[in-house]
Amino acid sequence: MIPDPLFPPSTPYRTQQLPVGDGHVLHVEECGRHDGIPVVFLHGGPGSGCSVEHRRFFDPTRFRAVLFDQRGCGRSTPLAGLKCNTTAHLVEDIERIRTSLGIERWIVLGGSWGSLLALVYTGRYPSRVAGLVLRGIFLGSDEELRRYVNDAEGAAPHAWQAFADGIPEEERGDLLRAYTSRLLAGDTAAARRWLDYERALMGEPPLSDVPDARRLAKTMIQGHYLANACFSDVADVLAACARLRHLPVCIVQGRRDTVCPPRAAARLQRALPNAVMRYVETGGHNALAADMAGTCVAMLEAVAAAADF
Repeated sequence: MIPDPLFPPSTPYRTQQLPVGDGHVLHVEECGRHDGIPVVFLHGGPGSGCSVEHRRFFDPTRFRAVLFDQRGCGRSTPLAGLKCNTTAHLVEDIERIRTSLGIERWIVLGGSWGSLLALVYTGRYPSRVAGLVLRGIFLGSDEELRRYVNDAEGAAPHAWQAFADGIPEEERGDLLRAYTSRLLAGDTAAARRWLDYERALMGEPPLSDVPDARRLAKTMIQGHYLANACFSDVADVLAACARLRHLPVCIVQGRRDTVCPPRAAARLQRALPNAVMRYVETGGHNALAADMAGTCVAMLEAVAAAADF
């Protein structure tokens, strides 16, 4: 068994509810040391929110870690708020957090959906980023979205069959549209099937009870983003990488990741040839699994050592 590579659980030294406009208020917390190396954590989903476990990626003796729940999810309000909730809005939220905390430049750590958000933010504000750690790469392409809902390469066939069987046969030709429309309508049964399918791809059991409000908010936000192609364009994201080649960048990718398979990471590395690529041979999508977590911690240390502060 691999020893736990994460740092002990910690309590934030400061939390705040930060108004960012459009009626949205973000939950923001700071952990570690107030004079440490600044790093912002971008969670996945979209809509998953942060957990207390995410704080454990950061050495509390070295980092000033900033974690926040993106619009509409977690402890941010309004829960499931979709108005003025786009990738562009989230990018500006990250920048508002940075300025409100008086941070000149910071490292950005993002996984899954957070890896795409990190790339878009850094492309928009390259002078404010000192380095990148990206895990479980997701670029928001139509190919990725279609592959996800269409059996995910057979990774969880029984779960996928239950997922597909929840949609009338005449709509199964476009499962992505069928599910996003139901998630946006607040269909609890569809939300549960969506969550159980995701859990199966990550090797987790189905939910034991009906989804709570935060999980339902997550599915609504995912439906909102996926129905709108993540409010981004993969060609633009990759083209913007040309402006990031001066930064230290580490990519952490699980070889067995069925949610965000390795092909997107390889595509990103071609656009960012300066990036250090770390494939985790036994790694899946779960960032908290020991093999993935240990690599993320090590790569954060490497980027911090190379960053020009």
